[in-house]
Amino acid sequence: MSDGKETSVKEQVKILAIVGPTASGKSALALRLATHLDAEIVSADSRQIYRELTIGSAKPCKEELQQVRHHFIDERSLPAPYDAGTFAAEAETRLAEILSRGKVPIVVGGSTLYVQSLVQGLAALPKSDPEVRKRLYEELHTLGAQALYARLKSIDPQQAQTLDPTKTQRLIRSLEIIELTGERVSELQRRAHRAPRFSFCVIGLALPRPVLYARINARVLEMMRKGLLEEARWLYEKFGRQHQQEKINALETVGYKELFEMFEGKHSLEEAIAQIQQHTRNYAKRQITFFRNKLSVHWIAAPEREQDIAFALQRVISIFPQPVFQ
Repeated sequence: MSDGKETSVKEQVKILAIVGPTASGKSALALRLATHLDAEIVSADSRQIYRELTIGSAKPCKEELQQVRHHFIDERSLPAPYDAGTFAAEAETRLAEILSRGKVPIVVGGSTLYVQSLVQGLAALPKSDPEVRKRLYEELHTLGAQALYARLKSIDPQQAQTLDPTKTQRLIRSLEIIELTGERVSELQRRAHRAPRFSFCVIGLALPRPVLYARINARVLEMMRKGLLEEARWLYEKFGRQHQQEKINALETVGYKELFEMFEGKHSLEEAIAQIQQHTRNYAKRQITFFRNKLSVHWIAAPEREQDIAFALQRVISIFPQPVFQ
């Protein structure tokens, strides 16, 4: 068991975080880094934590999970909710535990709020109110997402700018906070902020936009080849009815959402695949914007070929101040 002095020393250690848009090669680079540094990977991915979401969440394969210890992979089951605040609290505890064993933790992920909550801390916002949330979801069903987004934009334009109108969970949560507190979310976030427990060295992987988009298109086709359609059908049969009634946020994920709509007869398989590719490209663009605007990131060229990974690894090591254990 560590004493207070040792804990204090370890909390001053810089934690390495690898971020970037989807399909930028974060997982492959992190795996090589973890092997080189004798590290463990802390996944900052809001979907890989669910046991049921595998192909559509681009979860590491069994061999990779056996090669390096991963945290926050397959640790929850649907339909249980999970959010950035819960992740940040649990991840801080896990980081301290990894450090206590003399290991190097590497945070890896592209879920923007998960990364931000861990790296910068979170605003102390009110807990959810079931009655308010239920009514807002009823309004969402009746009026549509665009109407609720317009309401938020009129009240708190700064918060609205940070949202994708199609991501209804954050939209509902923003309106819920406004109703519960009578204040704008953006203002509350400025005033009430919980400082992070650790400091971080954040390294981002950058790719030319055409290369990134080509990777995304190819990865969607590879997911379909690996069985994304069958995985989505199983999820739809198991959770579809419940999802229609109360929206399971994890199933609003790009890839599953479009295939669910196909099962409901809204479009063909070919249209669903094209939508998944387009929506993933849109998501990657938002990730890039978020990381560039919200975090202090050391950007390096993402490895475009297998042989480039070694060079990217050396670039990370040249930037990252490796921890010294006392």
